[in-house]
Amino acid sequence: MTDLSASSSAGDNGQDAYAGFPGRIGRTISESVPAWPAERTAPQGSPNVIVIVVDDLGYADLGPYGSEIATPHLDRLAADGVRFTNYHTTPLCSPSRAALLTGLNPHKAGFAFPANSDPGYPAYTFTLPDNAPTLAETLRERGYATFALGKWHLTGDRLQHDGASKASWPCQRGFDRYFGALEGFTSLHAPHRLVWDNSPYPVQEFPADYYLTDDLTERAIEMISTLRAADADKPFFLYLAHAAVHGPVQAKAADIADYDHVYDVGWDQIRLDRFRRQLELGLFDAGTVLPPSNRETALDVPPWDSLDEDQRRRFARYMQVYAGAVQAVDASTGRLIEHLERRGELDNTIIVVTSDNGATAEGGPEGTRSYYSQFAHIAELPDDWQRDVDRELALIGGPQTTVHYPRGWGQASNTPFRLYKGHTFAGGIRVPLIVHWPDGGLRGADEDGIRRQYAHVTDVTPTLLDLIGVAPLAARHGLAAPQIDGVSAAGLLRDPGADQQHDDQYTETGGRRAYQRGHWKIVTEHRPGTPFDDTEWQLYDTEADPTETQNVADSHPEVVTELATAWERAAWRNRVFPLDDHGPASSLRRPDDDRFAGTIDLLPFAGTVERWRSAQLVQHRDVAITASFRVAAGDAGVLVAHGDQGGGYLLVVDTDEQGEPIAWFGVNAYGVVHRTSPINLAPGENELLVLLRALPGFRLEALLTDGAVVTGLADLPQLVGMAPFTGISVGADRGGPVDWELHRRAGSHPFSGVLHNVRYAPGVLSDEAPAERARVWAEGVRIYD
Repeated sequence: MTDLSASSSAGDNGQDAYAGFPGRIGRTISESVPAWPAERTAPQGSPNVIVIVVDDLGYADLGPYGSEIATPHLDRLAADGVRFTNYHTTPLCSPSRAALLTGLNPHKAGFAFPANSDPGYPAYTFTLPDNAPTLAETLRERGYATFALGKWHLTGDRLQHDGASKASWPCQRGFDRYFGALEGFTSLHAPHRLVWDNSPYPVQEFPADYYLTDDLTERAIEMISTLRAADADKPFFLYLAHAAVHGPVQAKAADIADYDHVYDVGWDQIRLDRFRRQLELGLFDAGTVLPPSNRETALDVPPWDSLDEDQRRRFARYMQVYAGAVQAVDASTGRLIEHLERRGELDNTIIVVTSDNGATAEGGPEGTRSYYSQFAHIAELPDDWQRDVDRELALIGGPQTTVHYPRGWGQASNTPFRLYKGHTFAGGIRVPLIVHWPDGGLRGADEDGIRRQYAHVTDVTPTLLDLIGVAPLAARHGLAAPQIDGVSAAGLLRDPGADQQHDDQYTETGGRRAYQRGHWKIVTEHRPGTPFDDTEWQLYDTEADPTETQNVADSHPEVVTELATAWERAAWRNRVFPLDDHGPASSLRRPDDDRFAGTIDLLPFAGTVERWRSAQLVQHRDVAITASFRVAAGDAGVLVAHGDQGGGYLLVVDTDEQGEPIAWFGVNAYGVVHRTSPINLAPGENELLVLLRALPGFRLEALLTDGAVVTGLADLPQLVGMAPFTGISVGADRGGPVDWELHRRAGSHPFSGVLHNVRYAPGVLSDEAPAERARVWAEGVRIYD
C-alpha cells in the first residue's frame, strides 16, 4: 500500500500537494476511496425460473393429461416433476396473465376482461396497478436477469401504438428484454406486429418457412446464451407466452401431416379416448362421470355421426392443425430443455407449464376459414354475415388462411369438463399445470407426482418466490404494495399429502360467476343481456363430482346462501362491480381517443402503423385515402396496404401487358380478394383517390379515381372487429400479405417510383359503429339517472 502522505506527493516548494483538501492528509487509498455500492445479487444457488404459458390450451391437450397429441418433452417434465389435476385459472387470457404475474385477483389487478375495450370501470383499466410489483420486478430487484417473449396482452390496445405511454409494456414491468406481440393474438406465419424491447421490430416480409413458435424459442435461447457469455452464474427468469393455440390456429405443414386421419374418428371418440386415458393415468377416481355433450343454447355440440362427409373431412382437418400447433410447442420446450442440459442448468431450473384458460368455442358450430369474420363480436351484424369463407382444404392451417376449429373440438380439448373458455364451469378455468425442478426435491421417489389439491393462478407468484426464498417487494415506485391474494403452494409441491392452502376463490367474467370454498362450488351461466339477479346459483361437490354433473343446490340451500354471500363480499373487495356482460358499455372509448380519427399524412417508413391506431382511420366510417407519387416507365409496387390474409385492402401500381403503368385497388374480404379494373397512369406526377364508404348493413363500397376515370367495388363486407389486423404499411405490403397472388409474384412489392405521401381523411362514425351506439347508450343512461 502506498502512503500518499510521503514526500513524493509534495510540490517543488515542499508544500503538500493536497493542501486545500481538508481531511486527505495522511490517509491511505483504502481509507480515502469510497466503497463500491453493493450489487443486487440473488441468493447463492438460486434456481433459474421458466414459466411457459400456452394460450387457450385445454385440460386434455397434453400427453400427461390424456391427449393423443405427441408431447414427449412435456411428458418428460411431468414424469420427473409434479402435475396438478385441480389447478384453476380465470376464464380469459389477460385476467389470468395479470393474476399470474402479480399474485393479485384479476379485477384488483385492472384486468376483468381482455385488454381490448375501455369502459372506464375500475376493474377495466388494462394497466397493472402502479403499486403492484410483478414477479419479474421482484426477481430483478433480487438479482435475476428477466426475459419475456411472446404474447403480452397486459397493455390496453389504445396504448400499444408508438406514441403511447409505455408504462405498461414489458420492459417497464420488470423485464430486461422482450420480444413478441403486445396484442392478444397474432398470425404464427406472419405476425402482424412484433416488438423488440420498447420498439417495433420492422419486417419487410417473412420467410416462406417462418413460424412464430420457433422464432420465440430461438430468441429465448439467444437471450440465455447472451447472458451466460457475460455472467455464468446470474439466475434468470424467462416468461415464454406462446400465441399458440389461440386463433387463428396455424401450424407447419410437417406437423399437420403427422396427424393425417387421426381425427377422422371425430370429437366424440377422441373425447372418450382421452377420458379413458385420464382414468388410467390416475388423474381422476374410477367413479368419475364424463358429462354428456354440451347442450346449452349456442354452446351445444352435435354428434359426429350427424355430420355430412364434407363437414367431417373439413372438421378433422381443423383439429389436425390444432394438434400440429401443440406439437410445435412441445418441440419448442424440447429445444429449451436441450439447451439447459448442455449448460448443466436443467436440474436447477424451475420450469412451469400451464394454460391461461380452457379451450374455446369461438370457432362456432362449424369452425371457420376466415377467423376475423367469425371473431367480429358485434351484436347487430346481419343474419347473412358470412363467418366462414370457403377455402381449399389443403390451405387450412397454412399462411393463406386464418382458421379456428368448431366448438366440438373445444369440448374434446376440455375433457372431462363442461363448457369452454369464458365460462366459470370447469371447462373454462381448469387447466394443466406442470412443475419441474429436480434440485428442488419436489417429488419423492415412491410417489406419482400428482397433486389433487386445489390451486389457483394467483398462487404462481407466491409459490415461485417461496421456492426461491425471496419475499415479494414491499413497495413499487414509492407506493406500498398490496397484499398478494394468492398463497404459496410450495408445501403441496413437496408433499402430496399436504393440506390445501388456497381454500376460497371467487371468479367472474361477463357476468358469469363462481365461488369455490373447499370442495363446494357455486356457479352461474349468465346469458348476456339478461338481468344479473335472475341467474340462479348451481352447487357442485367438486370432490365427489369434479366434472360438475350433479347440481345439488336444492338439497343444500344453506351452502348456496353461504357461498353466494361470500362471492358478493369478495366482489366488493376486488372491484368486481359494476358487472358488465359486454353489452354497450364494452364498446365505450374515452373521448380523447377521437383525436386518432383525424386527418393524417403518412410518409414512407420501414414499419407498419399499429393495428388499433390504424383501425381508427377506417372502421365504421367513410374515409378518403389519397396517394401522391411520381412514376416512370417500369415503376411498380404497393403504395399503401392495410391488413393481411384475414382481411384488408391495398393500392397498387402495376404494369399492363405492354409494360405501361396502371393502378388498381384490391380488397381482401376475409379471404377472398376483389380487385378494381385498372386505371392507366401517365409518367410523372400522379394522384390517386380511394373512397371507402361504410354502407348500412355493414357493407362496403370502394371507389378508385385519378380525377377523370372512376372504377370501384360494390357490396363487399366491411372490415370490422379485429380486421384489418396488420396495420397500415406505406410503400410496400409488409408483414402478412393482403393479396396472395401479388405476394407470390412480387413479395412485399416495395414501390420503385417516388411516393410523396398517403393521406387518410376519415369521416364521422356511422350510426352502426359499436362505439357510436355505446355513446348514445351512455348519454341515455346519464339522462335517465
